[in-house]
Amino acid sequence: AVADGPSVFPRRGRWEQLVLGYAHVEVGATKPFSLLHISDTHLTAAYPDESDVKQKLKAVRTECFGGRQEEALRDSLAWAKDNVDYVLHTGDLIDWQSRANLDLVKKYYGNMALGSVGNHEYSPSMWLSPEKETKDDCWREKSASLLHTAYPFDLSFVAKVVNGVNFVMLDNVFGGVSSRQVERFCAEVKKGLPIVLCAHVPFFTDRIWQASCKYWNRNGQRFESAAIPPATGDLKRQREDPVTRDFIAYLKSERLLKAILTGHLHITMQDRFSPTAMEYVVGGNFMFHGEEVLFV
Repeated sequence: AVADGPSVFPRRGRWEQLVLGYAHVEVGATKPFSLLHISDTHLTAAYPDESDVKQKLKAVRTECFGGRQEEALRDSLAWAKDNVDYVLHTGDLIDWQSRANLDLVKKYYGNMALGSVGNHEYSPSMWLSPEKETKDDCWREKSASLLHTAYPFDLSFVAKVVNGVNFVMLDNVFGGVSSRQVERFCAEVKKGLPIVLCAHVPFFTDRIWQASCKYWNRNGQRFESAAIPPATGDLKRQREDPVTRDFIAYLKSERLLKAILTGHLHITMQDRFSPTAMEYVVGGNFMFHGEEVLFV
């Protein structure tokens, strides 16, 4: 059973459930503004008339994420309404595709001005799918049709200017980017505005990769060495896919890039990405995590 919050901390206020970090980004805004960056809410809803597969996922994954994901999202958005100017969600708002989850996307995205999708958005049934879910662009394209009915933006690439700052949001859910995304990004650079890049998967630095491997090591081992773990998964694709590798190299030299905001790892950390940009990874919103970012 999931512990009820007030019974554990009977005098805790509503906002004391939220675990909020804070970041200050000097980006050259025409007017200072702030946003709440959240990611990885992992909503796990299914209507009673949905399939047995959806019901099993609802039971198993709700237990996995604690059962309070929608409460965490509601509290985050309610806090944001009075405390920041915008909300950014960088993916895995839902844990898998169901009619109920997609209806929640429609319900809550009216309160979020900026966003990108995560890898879980593309999963119809996770490990219970009748065919193997593969981490490639063909699978992404095949499973995207339902998402287009719920998400109010271009899943692949969006650019939005806020107070002279160009927020560029792109889909890199399996670690890579496409040639078309690179072309669109370069077109945004030509506008000459400072850029904040937003995506689900981090563009890994050595330290972000090290922290990710440490956190996701199921054995919970202590650090035994300062050595950077071998590249696997998303990092391996970032290093081996020519388009993605060249794009990351270009980003490191692009002086208009001022910050990168990502999620995916369920941990909060930041690291220097380039001479002009820090990368900020935010922890899981299902655990009431978020980060307030002030842009000046």
